[in-house]
Amino acid sequence: MKKVILQLEGLTCPSCLQKIESGLAHQEGILKSKVLFNSSKVKTEIDPDKISAKEVAQIVSKLGYEVKSVKEKEA
Repeated sequence: MKKVILQLEGLTCPSCLQKIESGLAHQEGILKSKVLFNSSKVKTEIDPDKISAKEVAQIVSKLGYEVKSVKEKEA
């Protein structure tokens, strides 16, 4: 298991938070996700055998949010 932290451009409304969380919730390999509205971060726990940090960033980008940076940590 790995932890992935995405730094996004500023989120403008609570519906952004819900859109990202629901978009990630249905992806195989994402075990847990949480969007931190005030800091514009997305924290996820992933199964690296099923999905990569880069793929998580691509999913968030496809939802319409710019990803500024991606950090990975061993969990």
